[in-house]
Amino acid sequence: MAPIVLVHGIFNYLAGVEPQVAAARHVARCRPRLVESLARFPVDEPEVVMAYYADLLRRDTPAWSQSPGGGENFTSMTAGQRRDAAEWLVTAGYCGPGDPQGRPTEFLRTWLDQLVGARGGRLSRIAQEQVVNRLERVIVASLREADAYTAWPGRRELVQERVAGVIRREAPAVVIAHSLGSYITYETLHAHPDLEVELLVTVGSPLRVPSLARRLDPPLRAGRGARPLGLGRWVNIADVGDLVAVPPKLGEVFPVDADETCDNGIDFHSLGAYLGNGLLAAAITPYIS
Repeated sequence: MAPIVLVHGIFNYLAGVEPQVAAARHVARCRPRLVESLARFPVDEPEVVMAYYADLLRRDTPAWSQSPGGGENFTSMTAGQRRDAAEWLVTAGYCGPGDPQGRPTEFLRTWLDQLVGARGGRLSRIAQEQVVNRLERVIVASLREADAYTAWPGRRELVQERVAGVIRREAPAVVIAHSLGSYITYETLHAHPDLEVELLVTVGSPLRVPSLARRLDPPLRAGRGARPLGLGRWVNIADVGDLVAVPPKLGEVFPVDADETCDNGIDFHSLGAYLGNGLLAAAITPYIS
């Protein structure tokens, strides 16, 4: 059985660790969730390999890039990033008082709090604060790492070569791409049309976030994304509370074969939560049997 290849998202940089070691450590941490989820199906435990690229976003980039913690808040962003964050919140459904596009500096935290409150149902105030804190860090880190990937000379090519190299070497039937990794995987499959993947599963994908969609290579044409030549089936899964995956239905823009929603609770965006979800297990089982 060919291994499953994971392509990680944000918050995965391990300082001072060789890429192969970092990849193995991340796999050791998240693979048990996938194995547990697959236990209900008549399949063998799969081998899992990670395409680790976080070190490439760190090299020669500013100190904020791939920060291991701290500093991920709205006030630490550039003016352009704050405008992108405001647009992100509008896309996620913010419709409260004020003009998010006109005053992105002062009120982003308030807007995010209102948005989580409106979508959070019966969340306690403490739980809502935890969600807001986590989402703020995720949005800031996503925009910063997207900047490092798309704007720094040669970075896109280096990351795509790394991810393509792992897919080419392992020849997986299944690639699971999380968060920013789904963006990178989509571009990589286009940039390397020799790669063949039977099933791509994107989870927590920001491919439709406006500030990221505008930077895609290849760009959208007439508002639509093209299907990579070597891609078979594409399944997208988004948690109902995952404000990174907004709007959640990738199929409205990209050639997705199945759009699924799930509820991972307060652990709305982590790769581990998605790997432990039965929808993902059901999607990949026919390809690893």
